[in-house]
Amino acid sequence: MKNIVFMGTPDFAVKSLQALLDQPDYQVVAVVTQPDRPVGRKRRLTPTPVKEVALAHDLKIFQPEHIASDQEIADFFDQAELDLLVTAAYGQFLPQSLLEAPKYGAVNVHASLLPKYRGGAPIHYAIWKGDQETGVSLMQMVPAMDAGPILAQAKAPIDDQVTVAEMFDRLADLGAELLIDKLPALFAGDLRAVPQDEDQATYAPNIKKAEERIDWTEPAQAIHNKIRAFNSWPGAYALYEDQRWKFWRTEVLADQTTDQAPGTVIGIKKKPAQFLIAAGDGKVLNVLEIQPNGKKQMDSASFINGGAGHIDVNDRFE
Repeated sequence: MKNIVFMGTPDFAVKSLQALLDQPDYQVVAVVTQPDRPVGRKRRLTPTPVKEVALAHDLKIFQPEHIASDQEIADFFDQAELDLLVTAAYGQFLPQSLLEAPKYGAVNVHASLLPKYRGGAPIHYAIWKGDQETGVSLMQMVPAMDAGPILAQAKAPIDDQVTVAEMFDRLADLGAELLIDKLPALFAGDLRAVPQDEDQATYAPNIKKAEERIDWTEPAQAIHNKIRAFNSWPGAYALYEDQRWKFWRTEVLADQTTDQAPGTVIGIKKKPAQFLIAAGDGKVLNVLEIQPNGKKQMDSASFINGGAGHIDVNDRFE
């Protein structure tokens, strides 16, 4: 029986935790996750997805605000007979003392093909930048952001309509599978750690609010990539009459071009439903799902058949 501490916070990490719990040869002796945070308009204090799983399995839980200075966790790592620390999207840097405490060290499940997209938003960036492939990496942890040697990787294609939420689910499953598949070799000493090529490293920092706004002067494909990369969070928006409209799904029309100014509505059709907007390269985006200011998210047919508000052809999004 291998004693494992698991560190993780969002839904992405849940699959790896659950996979460990399902293995009879591994015992998750403690879970470390971020503190409960206020969520929603009522600011209700809400546990992390990882904590919810830990509670359901009656696991020991730590939620330090600053793990590097938390004495309770330091004492636990010193006193417990730990074999491995497994992390997945935990959200804090770990001190060297914790990384070295378990017999087999610490490994991390990261949602990119490292050294590409180190940081907190690797899935967003892979879609936003138009990559056709991504994946997950199992790496040894070091006290630097996603910079440890690679133990194993698994690849996944990115199709042209996939959203970040859909890709999160796919990579969470893939990461859990990779972890469980490689742990026996890790414990047997049969996994070779390959150092990352620092010259190839790129970064994917957390999305800033200013980046959520659509720039219609960009090429149609770049706008389309951003919209699906921000679906379902944080959401990409544009302004119409100084009000925020969110765009959730689009497609680039390969056979249509326009000389209208970027952001201009160039067509509204009922059958088949089309809501067409000019992009910066003269190509056209067909909006498939939209959310007018103050309304619910809807498909283009519902939007158009509902009268499309007061927006009309030749109006313009900023």
